[in-house]
Amino acid sequence: MLIVNLQLNLFLPYAQSLKGRRKIVHSLKERLSRHNLSILDLSGEYVKEADIAIAFLALNQKAVSQKIATIEDILNRYFGEIEYSIDYEII
Repeated sequence: MLIVNLQLNLFLPYAQSLKGRRKIVHSLKERLSRHNLSILDLSGEYVKEADIAIAFLALNQKAVSQKIATIEDILNRYFGEIEYSIDYEII
């Protein structure tokens, strides 16, 4: 059993306020939570950036790759205007 700790860094070019950023982050968290992920918003004060921590369990490396591909698919499909980077570690 593998524990995966993933950090998702988002650049939100169209967010104009903290309320706008929260709306985008909440929508993303809602979509991701349907895939059995633990999600925490770590965002700071800057409106155009958001940091999200994601944790999940996987049976093997293949399952980890599939789950990360699912996260990227959701980001590309529903949040195409958002630039992002993903860093993760397997424990």
